[in-house]
Amino acid sequence: MRKHGGRRSQTETDRKRGRYVQSRPAHGKPGDLAFDATIRAAAPFQKAREDLRKNVAFAVRREDYQRKVRVRRASNLILFLVDASWSMAVAERMSATKGAILSLLTDAYQRRDRVGLIVFQKDRATLVLPPTNSVLLAQRALADIPVGGKTPLSAGLSMAYEVLKREKVLHPDILPLLIILTDGAGNVAMGKGSPQKEAHQLAEQVALEDIRSVVINMEHEAFDQGLAQGLAEHLEAPCYTLAELRSETLYRAVQKEIYLGPGQGAQNAKK
Repeated sequence: MRKHGGRRSQTETDRKRGRYVQSRPAHGKPGDLAFDATIRAAAPFQKAREDLRKNVAFAVRREDYQRKVRVRRASNLILFLVDASWSMAVAERMSATKGAILSLLTDAYQRRDRVGLIVFQKDRATLVLPPTNSVLLAQRALADIPVGGKTPLSAGLSMAYEVLKREKVLHPDILPLLIILTDGAGNVAMGKGSPQKEAHQLAEQVALEDIRSVVINMEHEAFDQGLAQGLAEHLEAPCYTLAELRSETLYRAVQKEIYLGPGQGAQNAKK
């Protein structure tokens, strides 16, 4: 349930504002009654309530109360998690990534959404662009993304989880969307266990927080081992391929995820 409005995504609100779309039982509470639905709920019992109708034309009891279900527009937070290891160092791929982020940010500026960027490489993850709707800040952050080193996928997922969790506390009405651009081949763990297993555990933790995710498989089709798809499955997210990694295509994919909401995009991707 969300209290503040945005312009893009529809979400239920518990405030007495927003568009009335349907009704639900109010369990005896008289706040924000849906009068039409309440009357319909009470209508079949009028003959049985003849005693009450001696003083009123139409008898309504508390158990008949129906409350209004309203929807408002909610703003989104789009957080990019970008693999900048040597395996991802192809200039064309990084260029497409930057183009997609700037396209989304321009749209976000108009729709009150915000965009953030985390890059992971070597042995750490870095919050290159904290969540913002400033196009200027994004351009500066994207001008020179460092590239090289190993692939600390776990560190990237962990930082993304913490950033989104913090944002949900600071902005309870935000709808977060995590976009991960990687080949899924994590080879640096934060602990002593398997890097891949650790990354999958963190992915499941993200999914448990009801954070919508999209995985963009950055591996070339000829060398793809299904690691990005495996990561997507643990995130309960759709996985798009490198062939779809043009800025316009990625932009449309993200728009679809935003409008469909949690879980729907993953179901469609499986189909």
